[in-house]
Amino acid sequence: MNFDDSQEQQQTLRYIKNHLNAVGEDKLDLRVILHGDGLTLLLEPDMADNTLFKSGYATDELTASVAALKDRGVRFLVCANTLRGKKVDHENDLYDVAGEDIVVSGVAEIARLQGQGFAYIRP
Repeated sequence: MNFDDSQEQQQTLRYIKNHLNAVGEDKLDLRVILHGDGLTLLLEPDMADNTLFKSGYATDELTASVAALKDRGVRFLVCANTLRGKKVDHENDLYDVAGEDIVVSGVAEIARLQGQGFAYIRP
């Protein structure tokens, strides 16, 4: 996910939920790679001023959707390049992002996963 539109982000989360419902979470290893403007999905709205983003969309409604997907095994991975470039502190500015959720490069992580047989689906 690399787009900065809260409605599209929410729709993407619905697509993920629908995919899990259709296939079964026990049959999937689903990862959402957040890079570029996609980090606004997890950016706390009141923390946006600390970053180079204009706004953050991690509202109660959206974070509830993210938490529900995490409970079903979906991993949300965050690009370290974007964190540095947009001056985002993952511990203070983002919703529920731990050190193990950070990848060196979002695009490189997508390519790495594809090399392991993962399918790349972009909504």
